[in-house]
Amino acid sequence: MPATPHTQRHDWTLEEIQALFDQPFNDLLFQAQRLHRQHFDANAIQVATLLSIKTGACPEDCKYCPQSGHYNTGLGKETLMDVDEVVAQARAAKEAGASRFCMGAAWRSPRQRDLQVVEAMVREVKALGLETCVTLGMLGGDQAQRLADAGLDYYNHNLDTSPEYYGEIITTRRYADRLDTLEHVRNAGMKICSGGILGLGETPRDRASMLQQLANLTPHPESVPINMLVKVAGTPLENAEDLDPIEFIRAIAVARIMMPQSHVRLSAGRGEMSESTQALAFLAGANSIFYGDKLLTTDNPEVNGDRQLFAKLGLHAETLSLHDAAQTPPSFPHQALYYDATNATATLE
Repeated sequence: MPATPHTQRHDWTLEEIQALFDQPFNDLLFQAQRLHRQHFDANAIQVATLLSIKTGACPEDCKYCPQSGHYNTGLGKETLMDVDEVVAQARAAKEAGASRFCMGAAWRSPRQRDLQVVEAMVREVKALGLETCVTLGMLGGDQAQRLADAGLDYYNHNLDTSPEYYGEIITTRRYADRLDTLEHVRNAGMKICSGGILGLGETPRDRASMLQQLANLTPHPESVPINMLVKVAGTPLENAEDLDPIEFIRAIAVARIMMPQSHVRLSAGRGEMSESTQALAFLAGANSIFYGDKLLTTDNPEVNGDRQLFAKLGLHAETLSLHDAAQTPPSFPHQALYYDATNATATLE
């Protein structure tokens, strides 16, 4: 079995990552689980809510996206929501148990007058005591700084897939454009939320390459959403072949091993996953979900269903970001398996 990485790395090779993927499934999950317990409460899940603040008519041609103006998916076009309406949604999300509120707009890049409205949304939502995250498309350095000055905590900008496969999925934006946006976000002092989508027709090596891009960012993205393709009629990928759930879980586990201090989010596609698949994802190191009935425009498990699943698995909503506290294994009021990186042993505490 490949050696367990004991420190954060930013120099992963594809061969090393493929070796992680190729492990026996039980060995891979054990390696991921013990690293997960070194940095997180293994039974705590970060709960976030995602709201589409501007829907449809996006000029990009992402082949998976129902909001692209290039495809006829039956999705209506909506203008940017009012600040008061967004704040009301954020307040309801907090009352339902969310600790982070994410706002998404279907833009290639925000215009100045729209960015002013989003800045007001960020300030108002943050005043409720919620973490804030937005995804607005590409950003320039000045735009990123304005959002940071408004108090934005996280900016989401997914890489989607590997550099090698990217051109098969998107032609209206370069891979380098995505990396440039992430650099602007980091330079402005904000945290990064960036991951990808599995099930786009990519190869296993593409999955390894995508994770290589993410893990070799310095520092790692604080939040890494791993999405399963939600197939939408009218998009070019509506008939894409289903990805084996075990391969999806392997990607979750490898992401946890490569980015041990990041939140790994079990994101889009949960509505199509069985409870058993979700449980395996949490075992593999996923520790964040979107909570609510919708993810932008696609279905998400109902809130009551999530509550029932949490109860079955003995999970609870995360109330403290360990990354803002000490970077040491915390003490939790339940017996937990911790990995001693120095002595390479696992002990019950």
